[in-house]
Amino acid sequence: MSDNIHHCLLSIRSNYRNLSEKEKKIADFILLNPDKVIHYTINHISEKLSISEATIFRFCRRIGFKGFQDMKISLATEVVTSIKDIHGKIDEKDSIGVITEKSFQSNIKTIEDTLRIQEENLITKVVEAILTAKRIHFFGVGGSAFIAMDAYHKFIRSGINVNADLDSHLQIMSASQMTDKDLAIIISHSGSTKDILDLMQVFEENKTQTVAITNFAKSPLAEKADISLYTIAAETDFRSEALSSRIAQLSIIDALYVNVMIANKESSWSVLQKMRGSISIKYL
Repeated sequence: MSDNIHHCLLSIRSNYRNLSEKEKKIADFILLNPDKVIHYTINHISEKLSISEATIFRFCRRIGFKGFQDMKISLATEVVTSIKDIHGKIDEKDSIGVITEKSFQSNIKTIEDTLRIQEENLITKVVEAILTAKRIHFFGVGGSAFIAMDAYHKFIRSGINVNADLDSHLQIMSASQMTDKDLAIIISHSGSTKDILDLMQVFEENKTQTVAITNFAKSPLAEKADISLYTIAAETDFRSEALSSRIAQLSIIDALYVNVMIANKESSWSVLQKMRGSISIKYL
């Protein structure tokens, strides 16, 4: 892991779900204070968190490092790089061409970082859940609602029973009708929007299986969902992380869609051809 020196925080987020309670406490502390942790010794963190040095050492091994020092070196490089990126990415004095190029590069980095933390077994579980569910409903609030609609626009081509609503009232009405045979896929950058958490309460009551696509492993949504897929998006002065995460969310949806279409290729191909034939009447 030390060869991939910029991936400490990514590794913590990708492994978060499988950590013990004490390890999650260490992870939360590092995620919230990366710039401070690089100046601490293992003894300092042990005292601050009231967790043994041995547990901290095991945590470092769990996320892919040889030990605390190895992790701290990686974290230090990542923190310095992040500070440089935030303050050097886009400047108001940049030309239109430079700003355009930097915007594209930001999207590329978001997709690359998000790809690095994807776990094949989790993608496989989501694909299987989609294929076996009686119906699929995509949910999102605000900007995420349009990602949900994009997912609906894709998956309607698969022949699977799918739906999505933009209105929050319609969403909770639809959620109330879902059962333990259905699947809810919830898209939320923060994972802490009230409307989304209200939906999660309904899903829990109905025993509806849930998949979250979010940026934060320790968000209420990620903790409540049956399966969570994560995005990685950085914030700059001119570009919010929620804006950057959009391209990562779309990429995850694309990956799920293609996997589902291939796994269900015979019926999917038939539906796709029929749909293409119907749509053709819309063109001159």
